[in-house]
Amino acid sequence: MKKIVLILLITASITGLSFALKVIASPVDISKDIITALNTGNVKEIAKFFNNTIDLMVPENEGSYSKTQAELILKNFFDKFKVKSFTLNHQGSSNDGSQFIIGTLNTNNGNFRTYCYIKKISNTLNIQQLQFEKN
Repeated sequence: MKKIVLILLITASITGLSFALKVIASPVDISKDIITALNTGNVKEIAKFFNNTIDLMVPENEGSYSKTQAELILKNFFDKFKVKSFTLNHQGSSNDGSQFIIGTLNTNNGNFRTYCYIKKISNTLNIQQLQFEKN
């Protein structure tokens, strides 16, 4: 009887430890925060998730930029196109931990199809690519 209890305790401990390590090692899902920030046009909140370099595409600006440059470009874009809302159309993830968000940014000057690619780098999720294409 003691052996069965001991085996059950060891099994439960290993299972619990495995689960805890998986939770600790998993990067936090940032897509919800990004969607909220897009919905309000909060540049600072979006920029805090930028990778060190980011591929950014907005009308009249397209390229690979540093976090600081991309934040400034995005601020200028949101100043010109005041955000009314963001509608999520689709989101998902891949086996490597990367995620994507596709939606429509509704602004005072028209709507933009929005694509955000979130890449897992060193167990941290960061925005690698952000695109706004005029509908």
